[in-house]
Amino acid sequence: MNQRPYTVVLIIPTGIGAAIGGYAGDALPVAKAIASCSDRLITHPNVLNGAQLYWNLPNALYVEGYGLDKFAAGCWGLQPRHQNRVGLILDQGIEPDLRLRHIQAADATRATLGLNLTDYVVTDAPLNVELRTAASGASWGTIGNPDSLLRAADVLIHQARAEAIAVVARFPDDSGSEALVAYRHGQGVDPLAGAEAVISHLIVRTFQIPCAHAPALTPLPLDPDLSPRSAAEELGYTFLPCVLVGLSRAPQFVDKTSNVTSLSGDIWATDVDAVVVPASACGGSALLSLSQSRSQIIAVEENQTSMQVPPEHLGIKAIRVHSYLEALGYLVTHRAGISADALSPSLSSLHCLSVRGKTAS
Repeated sequence: MNQRPYTVVLIIPTGIGAAIGGYAGDALPVAKAIASCSDRLITHPNVLNGAQLYWNLPNALYVEGYGLDKFAAGCWGLQPRHQNRVGLILDQGIEPDLRLRHIQAADATRATLGLNLTDYVVTDAPLNVELRTAASGASWGTIGNPDSLLRAADVLIHQARAEAIAVVARFPDDSGSEALVAYRHGQGVDPLAGAEAVISHLIVRTFQIPCAHAPALTPLPLDPDLSPRSAAEELGYTFLPCVLVGLSRAPQFVDKTSNVTSLSGDIWATDVDAVVVPASACGGSALLSLSQSRSQIIAVEENQTSMQVPPEHLGIKAIRVHSYLEALGYLVTHRAGISADALSPSLSSLHCLSVRGKTAS
């Protein structure tokens, strides 16, 4: 009899300055490695997006953060798809030339990658994105016209029959800010990431449909000291290609409380075998939910963030490892059903437990 698929969730929260995964697709090597030693990898756009760079991982599921939280809580299941019709929303606040660059990028994915896109929609008002920074250093943001975003999504879903939504919003240009300079040099927090999450969360929460976002920005001046971890975002005029590729095969959401029939191939939180997360960022909703299941939590110390929320402070039982290389070794042994203690030369003998209390009569 075949065993059930070994399923791993890889979480690297966005906008918290993760040393690995806090930049432009720099967690993709980690995702590729984990996908190679598991049957199914569930992760979020922050991990798989790399502007014009992306990688086809046939066994990876591209799940937006709010959807991942609902999945982990057992409210939503994931229904894998071979292809989605992707609708594109463009912010009215994007300048005509920059808008054309994004339309041409979308057309290019149709012609060269064979993606199935609907016609696009321009919002009926500028979205007016504003960026914020929390006291912890994490980035977040606001949308001035969220109703305009939702109206555009509604048109794509009900008129164009879109099954996933890509959003391109005009973000403020702040090329001289200390935060952006630090980010380009491989330090600090991505100043855009938190606001991007707000945009995608709103659509997923409202329509229960896959969504991801790509910011529209004026190209930055060349920087000879640019970090390789940030370089993917400076290859062209748009970050859109990786988003369209990810959404083209993103799983659909199955609401546990709806009348939609769950299929045999649907994936639920009870199917998750292991979760890999930065050791200092264990306070997210998805991890808190999955820590209540039988999933093995693996906390990676080397991936430092601006958060200070280790698993022990929350009563979460986790295996601490130094690096993702060590995490990969643990996943391999876990999948094989081998105790990690057996790989150590200092395996101790079994101890006898005492039995106290009355004997059975």
